[in-house]
Amino acid sequence: MTTKMFKKILIANRGEIACRIMKTAKRMGIKTVAVYSEADKEARHVQMADEAVFIGPAPSRESYLVIDRIIQACIDTGAQAVHPGYGFLSENEQFAKRCEDEGIVFIGPKHQSIAAMGDKIASKKLALAAKVNTIPGHNEAISSTDEAVKIAQGIGYPVMIKASAGGGGKGLRVAFNDKEAAEGFAACKTEAMNSFGDDRIFIEKFVEGPRHIEIQVLGDAHGNVVYLNERDCSIQRRHQKVIEEAPSPFIDPVTRKAMGEQAVALAKAVNYQSAGTVEFVVGKDKSFYFLEMNTRLQVEHPVTENITGLDLVEQMIRVAAGEKLSFQQADVKLNGWSMECRINADDPFRNFLPSTGRLVKYCPPEEVDGIRVDTGVYEGGEIPMYYDSMIAKLIVHGKDRIDAIEKMRSALNDFVIRGIHSNIPFQAALLQHPRFISGDFTTGFIAEEYPQGFKTDSVQPSDPRRLAALAAFMRYRYLEHIKMIDGQLAGHEMTIAKKFVVVTGARVGSPESPIEVPIRVELRETTYSVYIDDVDGVSRYDIISSWRPGEICLHATINGTHKITAQVARHGVKYCLVLDGAQYECMVVSPLGAELQRRMLVKAPPDTSKLVMSPMPGLLTNISVKIGDAVTAGQKLAAIEAMKMENTLSAAQDGVVAEICAAVGDSLAVDQLIIRFE
Repeated sequence: MTTKMFKKILIANRGEIACRIMKTAKRMGIKTVAVYSEADKEARHVQMADEAVFIGPAPSRESYLVIDRIIQACIDTGAQAVHPGYGFLSENEQFAKRCEDEGIVFIGPKHQSIAAMGDKIASKKLALAAKVNTIPGHNEAISSTDEAVKIAQGIGYPVMIKASAGGGGKGLRVAFNDKEAAEGFAACKTEAMNSFGDDRIFIEKFVEGPRHIEIQVLGDAHGNVVYLNERDCSIQRRHQKVIEEAPSPFIDPVTRKAMGEQAVALAKAVNYQSAGTVEFVVGKDKSFYFLEMNTRLQVEHPVTENITGLDLVEQMIRVAAGEKLSFQQADVKLNGWSMECRINADDPFRNFLPSTGRLVKYCPPEEVDGIRVDTGVYEGGEIPMYYDSMIAKLIVHGKDRIDAIEKMRSALNDFVIRGIHSNIPFQAALLQHPRFISGDFTTGFIAEEYPQGFKTDSVQPSDPRRLAALAAFMRYRYLEHIKMIDGQLAGHEMTIAKKFVVVTGARVGSPESPIEVPIRVELRETTYSVYIDDVDGVSRYDIISSWRPGEICLHATINGTHKITAQVARHGVKYCLVLDGAQYECMVVSPLGAELQRRMLVKAPPDTSKLVMSPMPGLLTNISVKIGDAVTAGQKLAAIEAMKMENTLSAAQDGVVAEICAAVGDSLAVDQLIIRFE
């Protein structure tokens, strides 16, 4: 085994993780090779690499998942090793073995370790043999529905029905009775076969009040294995992680040590040589049980890096080059608190449908004071429909959990993305939620707190009057800007009025009446004093800010101590402010303007009841009807695919198809017309 450091490595991935690996390689003096598909020819990871190799069409099955092309790229460029990142081929034992056979070092575990941990049934048996806590259940593949129900009864409800080859929430159901067990078994079997080509199903006890806690492990080729504390990944939506943090607010030192030692025992049992993650489900009584082992670098690895001071990518490269770990378990630190928010290109107000297109504006927060942004995009770049929806990972490091939360809130408010939708409003709302702040949450947190999904009114401004004051301040600053225009007639210069009315809510003729807030603004040196007169009395907000019209982020200090960052937009006299996930829309007008506004009629929205429009940008993969067909409510009409997600469009009511306005294979925009009914 060589202990000589690599001179050149190929990164068999794309996006933020490819860029992340390149940063470490560059710091280590290692040259990098990128691979790219047709959709990624102008991607950031291609620009960052020393060399780049084209490997095929946009769909990943024709490019990033084609082992022969990755291997050939290594051979052609002289890359001595390949880092797979996460996703794609990162846990593919055949790829790891092929690399070994070709004399290319796979920067990850040996293929035998990947194989041992890649099968959930086999890995559970290995865990049992290594004396790792496992969830009570039936560890053999189940052949029939009747057998599944009988096993579930024997274990005791609730139970979890899982596909052996499952992942990402696919092939997973929770059953609380015989009927749900029978239906769940059939559904998991079908889903697993369609998604993974493997319909083996097993059943285990469902842990109540569960948390998803994972232990980061690191092993070398010399028999050394350490654990690097835990990460809490319990904030999930449909089994997909949303916020991760390290350490966990739930785990105590005794439990941490017990979980870490079991994770190390499992890693040693499979001769693990790289960075890996052992995932546990932890009950409300702190009992913990093995779920699975991820034999790759995790998306959320930066939070572990922050609290330990280690670069996990560097450690993976050094281990792959044959080096021993340079530290022991006693040397592992636990410094402060770290959190990560996954910033995804999806629309939280449209049930998280994918959002693709051009990043018209992309301005992440400045990487200072414990703020880190891992990304694979840039302003002006495209978010393609072919891959996952991640735009960036926003990571913070604070002295404790409250400090980390405050830093994350501020950073989210300062993260500007325009041109596509992102989940930042949802992330900001989660950071405000009392249950999250208290640390009292489980994996069911999002489903419990947002049962109807995330709506524009899911989070309300903590102080609407403060936002009204900021809107009035913006209006005043805009008028100051106008007043600076040259050529005003002497003696008739513009005078800025001091009295305004902030109007929120609907106009006359709608079910809701508008809310009018009288406001007075006075400028004293560099302080704008805003007085609000409403039913609660007169409130004063002293605002100090260097904000200028046209700037998206408004940084201000209010009443001397309260510092805020809001994202703002102005459309005439209409203003929109977004702060901590809450949206505040209003008009700032003169008292006369408010009087005229009261007399304005409401423009009725167009009738779209007979139209089927695309709810997201994507590829139209199927149209199930033709002109003249009579359809019934609930009938499938079409299917759209984007970012590994298929969305089926169904009829909202009975009708007859009058026109087909799009063809299979078309790339659709949001609200593009697909079908029109008579």
